[in-house]
Amino acid sequence: MSETEQSFGITLEQVSDYEFRVRFDDTPIPDLITDETAPLGGNAGPNPSRMMATAVANCLAASLLFALRKYKNAPGTMGAKAKLTLTRNEQGRLRITHIGVDLQLADKAEVYEHLDRVLAQFEDFCIVTQSVRQGIKVDVSVHDGDGKQLSIPGEG
Repeated sequence: MSETEQSFGITLEQVSDYEFRVRFDDTPIPDLITDETAPLGGNAGPNPSRMMATAVANCLAASLLFALRKYKNAPGTMGAKAKLTLTRNEQGRLRITHIGVDLQLADKAEVYEHLDRVLAQFEDFCIVTQSVRQGIKVDVSVHDGDGKQLSIPGEG
């Protein structure tokens, strides 16, 4: 493995039916239960599609938080919502075709230093979103504490 590569592993173990225990190898992270939704599964945990929406939203929120702090901001509690769209392909199989993420800042835009720079670059540092975007459309919006949508440079 080169200096630019990193790797990690997870282990899945079937618990019952479509329910799996996920172990995050070589970490102290507690196990996670995943499952398919009813009627196929028993809803014992998130399914892989929900995990993908979670991964994209969480990565974007963490990237935005990092970028804000990089410019010496002390943002309040942030929030994020994600909506994932499944569409049937030509063969009638469901595929993820879109993920929309809305990030919510705690404060008015005016209190943040260098917000234009933050908004211009934070998405580029999100490993998950940039990887997913190679095959799935991902739209991102950011709202300040007053609910005002902030424009992200380079996006229409």
